[in-house]
Amino acid sequence: MSKELEEKLKSINTEDLIWVVYLGIIMFSWYSNSLERKYFLYNDLKCKSKYRDTLIIIFSILLVIYTYFLKSSINDIKKLKCTDSYKKKKLVYTSFLASLLICISGFLLLYVAFNDDSIDVEIAFN
Repeated sequence: MSKELEEKLKSINTEDLIWVVYLGIIMFSWYSNSLERKYFLYNDLKCKSKYRDTLIIIFSILLVIYTYFLKSSINDIKKLKCTDSYKKKKLVYTSFLASLLICISGFLLLYVAFNDDSIDVEIAFN
């Protein structure tokens, strides 16, 4: 088995694990919504605090995942050869740009989660 194939399979295994983490985040987000609902319905300050904490945890985990994909995109750029097609180069750089922007959005959403004490801003991961 070639080194390139081994790397590709390892990357797919990591992505499989990330999908499991995403499923956990979805469940955690559902729980987070129930806390937010209780806060707004009953003015339960404990639920408000737990809600903010869950958002910070969720967006911290997502930022780690987004950073992983950004690092992977950077590695793809480093692997480009001058003999690679224009189309491949364009797609690798476009993928990098998308990963960079997603990582920036993750950082910004985490910033909002940390600083929105009154939970006035609705934030969600996509």
